[in-house]
Amino acid sequence: MNPELYSFAAHMRGLIANRQSTIGNRQFSELALELFSLQFKHNAAYRKSCEVRQLTPQAVEYWAQIPAMPTSAFKELEISSIPTAERAAVFHSSGTTEQKPSRHFHCPESLSVYETSLWTWFESNLISNLKLKTKNLQFICLAPSPEQAPHSSLVYMFEAVRQKFGGASVPASRSEFLGKLAADGAWTLDYGAVKGSLFPGSQTPEAGPSLMLGTAFSFVHLLDYLAERNLRFELPAGSRVMETGGYKNRSRSLPKAELHALITERLGVPRENIICEYGMSELSSQAYDAEIYPPSSILHPRVFRFPPWSRVQIISPESGREVAEGEAGLIRIFDLANVFSVAAIQTEDLGVRRGDGFELIGRAQLAEPRGCSLMAA
Repeated sequence: MNPELYSFAAHMRGLIANRQSTIGNRQFSELALELFSLQFKHNAAYRKSCEVRQLTPQAVEYWAQIPAMPTSAFKELEISSIPTAERAAVFHSSGTTEQKPSRHFHCPESLSVYETSLWTWFESNLISNLKLKTKNLQFICLAPSPEQAPHSSLVYMFEAVRQKFGGASVPASRSEFLGKLAADGAWTLDYGAVKGSLFPGSQTPEAGPSLMLGTAFSFVHLLDYLAERNLRFELPAGSRVMETGGYKNRSRSLPKAELHALITERLGVPRENIICEYGMSELSSQAYDAEIYPPSSILHPRVFRFPPWSRVQIISPESGREVAEGEAGLIRIFDLANVFSVAAIQTEDLGVRRGDGFELIGRAQLAEPRGCSLMAA
């Protein structure tokens, strides 16, 4: 047990859980520099990387100067401050079977911070922001159960949310995982369970709204299944959909607008109630594009935003500097909830800078396909 990191983690958990607290740029920078100093001290792999770049706590004066670790490094190195004996879980990045996955190690304290972070921002974007009525809520997850996918950060997230809905403060009458593992370990849907969840007779008159969560490719599987049988459903009024991940060249892909149009057509969920999530196994916080769009804004870019305890930069791959508003570059994330690994993560995803958020546009050329949707192929 590292008392310095545990103390910082407890402080961050309290800040994140307190909805009245704000984290302005000055406080964020102070916290980020404190965490950088701790991670430099206690994370050997990260310290070596920083020393090679001559970026030490003595040389860094502002949060944006903190050196970021590329996601590819999580495949080869144990980028963690948690001793082996204290590790309670490890999240793997998704990818093809030929790829070596990234590894993000967790202890009970880091999982506690992770759950606080994911729930606070999830609740803000999918419940409070959209005024989701939680009475008699049906929770539908298009993914395997935690027992089947113990190393998936996405499944862990879904289960953490499900348990929150099962609590006294947010009651839920039903919750289901409709995914399963194929023989090769890929994710697919349990269509028998899908029938029981969506088909006529499963929706009782007193049923509340549904909250359906899944990867983009899982939704394609579901929509293809419904289209082949010429089936359409009207999920209860007020239902919400959260989709995440891409297609990664494993099978057919759909433009975001077309995917959402099909969800509306086949499941009866209006476009403004469909939210996209952006996250990865190496992070402890997620971004959402929960802005509600008027009917006339179908071409408006969907802008993702991280919570106040995170910051995002769009970096030019040529210069390494932040790009101007409206320009494209690589997405770099600073996540203060990532206490026990590294806070600064350099992704291989491309985005367009949109104010304090970003528009996701895909993967950088030559980058390995990744994303939870690969598991659903």
